Amino acid sequence: MSLPADTPPAVADALGYLQHHLQELTKHQNTSEHIINNTLTGLTAQIQQLTQLMTGPAPAPTVAPPRVTTSPPPVNPPSPVPSAPTKQQTRPKLPSPPNFSGERTSGQAFLNSCTLYLRLAPEQFSSDKEKIFWTLAFFKDGHAAKWSKNLFRQEADTSIFPIQSWVNFKQQFWSQFFPVNVEADAINTLEGSSYYQGN
Repeated sequence: MSLPADTPPAVADALGYLQHHLQELTKHQNTSEHIINNTLTGLTAQIQQLTQLMTGPAPAPTVAPPRVTTSPPPVNPPSPVPSAPTKQQTRPKLPSPPNFSGERTSGQAFLNSCTLYLRLAPEQFSSDKEKIFWTLAFFKDGHAAKWSKNLFRQEADTSIFPIQSWVNFKQQFWSQFFPVNVEADAINTLEGSSYYQGN
């Protein structure tokens, strides 16, 4: 913009200053518009991804192309929406069964704890032998430790582990570590002094 020749220098300087700042503000406005358009485009894409994850396949996105501006600064695209967590990612950490000493009164609870773990984490065990060895790892003392030691001694003598299936292991576990007569034990417990309620 040209000024008349008789314009005072202070006014010319002030107008030049204002004109420079107006150009800077226009450039910043263009940059801001570009950033906002890119952000809106990214947000729209993320909303469509979320909608698609929640409802299934969605039609192709219809987003207007961003307005072209002169020499916009480089803008990093928004990060993609993380995928929904898988079933395995949301599974709680499973507690291991307690150590087992071989007491018949706790045999059912121990076997239930092992069975529950095996059912909730089947991917950790590729064979029945792995299930059996994992369970035997909790046989730390008492009759259970002696029984486990005997199984491994038989394997050392014959080069074959004596129990080959999980079903067979459970059957032998029942015979070794469950009460001999569950009904009689329950009646004896109920009739015992610890359940007596009168004087």
